[in-house]
Amino acid sequence: MSRNIIITGASGNLGKAVVEKFKREGYHIIVLTRPDAEEFIEEADDSYEVDVTDEEQVKAFVSEFQLQYGELDALALLVGGFSMGGFDKTSHTDIEKMFQLNFFSAFHLVKGFLPFMKKQDRGTFLFVGARPALELESGKDMLAYSLSKRLVITLTEILGEEIKDSSVRSHVFVPSVIDTPQNREAMPDADFSKWVRADEIAEAMHYSVNTSALRNMTFKLYGEV
Repeated sequence: MSRNIIITGASGNLGKAVVEKFKREGYHIIVLTRPDAEEFIEEADDSYEVDVTDEEQVKAFVSEFQLQYGELDALALLVGGFSMGGFDKTSHTDIEKMFQLNFFSAFHLVKGFLPFMKKQDRGTFLFVGARPALELESGKDMLAYSLSKRLVITLTEILGEEIKDSSVRSHVFVPSVIDTPQNREAMPDADFSKWVRADEIAEAMHYSVNTSALRNMTFKLYGEV
């Protein structure tokens, strides 16, 4: 029987690592790409153009998925964005943008697939938080980003209560600085060896999906930073 995983944000650095890991482990990879973004994920078995920040598009995809696939083993919610700026440089628009990219991109899919997972009584939601959302000293300098990621973490906690009497699980992965080309360019003087690698996060996600004893966990992946 094929094991199905839906992955959003599959073209990003973390997304690519998650796709590669689950593909190696024999999963059927279903990716959601932005409409008209010309994204091509070679390892994907199936690809759908869905704006995950649009509630109606997500609803339509959920209906299509239920017609085409029998079960869902995992849903990796990796779409996201980043912005700097404290109170003095953060606007209403900045916060709305971060909420759309980081929170609503996850919320719409959780809302859509929660009844499906409850009915099959299994499956794992995989979220991505951020260290500044937990450590407010650094979070104050990236206000919109930290607020949106704090909402994601709170969403996982509330979801954990919702599914506590079922076999559905929810985990959030909270990295520090991820070792990516973009972060290396932005911080050329940093010690890259102390950062967490995308493939390490992907390994942790796969482990959590395949370890039934883990329920509604927060994984702090801080490397040596």
